[in-house]
Amino acid sequence: MIKMVVFDMAGTVVDEGNVVYKTVQKALKHGGVDVTLEQVLADGAGKEKSKAISDIALKYDPAVDSLAIESMYQDFMVMLDHAYEELEISPMSGADEVLSELRRRGIYRVLNTGYSKKTAMQLVTKLRWKKDREYDDIITASDVPKARPYPDMIFMAMELMGISDPSTVAKVGDSVIDIEEGKNAFCGFTVGITTGAHTREQLASAHPDVIIDKLTELLPLVIRASVSR
Repeated sequence: MIKMVVFDMAGTVVDEGNVVYKTVQKALKHGGVDVTLEQVLADGAGKEKSKAISDIALKYDPAVDSLAIESMYQDFMVMLDHAYEELEISPMSGADEVLSELRRRGIYRVLNTGYSKKTAMQLVTKLRWKKDREYDDIITASDVPKARPYPDMIFMAMELMGISDPSTVAKVGDSVIDIEEGKNAFCGFTVGITTGAHTREQLASAHPDVIIDKLTELLPLVIRASVSR
């Protein structure tokens, strides 16, 4: 049975209008790397943000040096703080319903993200979400030695929730790297969702167990997976 669902945040349960990736794009442009938002999403979605900036910069300008990349990341962090001061965000459609029903069924709900802890907490504070109500814990890239696609965040979530068998864990995310993370953690169920960074075709390349178009489609799948195990 499924004992815990690990949700990516932005694009999966949080609708923040891609502000983080738009800010990544802006920081890269300020640093002289001219990329589109589509390129940023394709190459950076779901990654820890300093790595996302590094990977994108080096792909489109192989001559860029490490000092320039670090400057872009610091620029990104400053701009993101300013963006969040005015940002209006909301739960993704169906998120409150799904999180509430999972809680009712005794299934843990952990949020995980390539954002820093500071950014993740800014998001849940703006949503007025509370620990032990909308979610059971938050694990971020800054909490673990290795971020996605490594499984460290999921393993940390399992340890915190007292779960030893990864086959009882489902991972849900809107990017290829979310699915890779779930598979690397040996999750019993990996779900791609088309509400965020990557298209259905891009998600399919990571071979999730299923791809959904809205969060409310998740509940019957989790229930069915629980019954079938």
